Amino acid sequence: MNLQGQRDLLLLTEVERDGAVTQRSLASKLGVALGLTNLYLKRLARKGYIKITTIPSHRVRYLLTPQGFAEKSRLTYLYMEYSLSHYRDMRARLRDALSQVVTSGAKRVVIYGTGELAEMAYLSLREMQMTLVGFVGDSRQESFLSYPVWPPEALREWEFDAVLLTEIERTVRHREILGQSHVPDVKILALVPSV
Repeated sequence: MNLQGQRDLLLLTEVERDGAVTQRSLASKLGVALGLTNLYLKRLARKGYIKITTIPSHRVRYLLTPQGFAEKSRLTYLYMEYSLSHYRDMRARLRDALSQVVTSGAKRVVIYGTGELAEMAYLSLREMQMTLVGFVGDSRQESFLSYPVWPPEALREWEFDAVLLTEIERTVRHREILGQSHVPDVKILALVPSV
């Protein structure tokens, strides 16, 4: 699903939830400028997905049309399909990365990060009968999946075979932090995007 489809789905969902939603609020949720949000809403109105009314004359209200409901359903289906495909892709990448660790005879893994990918990594470790040494992270989060979250410096005291990086967009930064904690590059597993 492309970015435009995701934005349309968000707009249609918000309009259905609250027809009196403000453009400022929508712009904030989309992460775009107010003027761009205005253009998106006008485009949805031109396509017949929403109706823009003023009740009273200075208050704008958005109504989802029957075509808008149908489009929202179609986009929701596409988004679910995209999400499941992404999930399967990430699980395959995790299995591939962890299989390399198992092949080398290693079993003790540290997970760096506390997001959704870290949760998938935890499940993959369990499926492959590997040992989770612990979670490390940059945030002040105290626990994740009932495990304490330690700062990366704690790795200096731990025995582990690999550190799995689970925040893809921060891979470079996390490699630098691990280098400062004297973790050898050969022990770092990064899930790089497939080409």
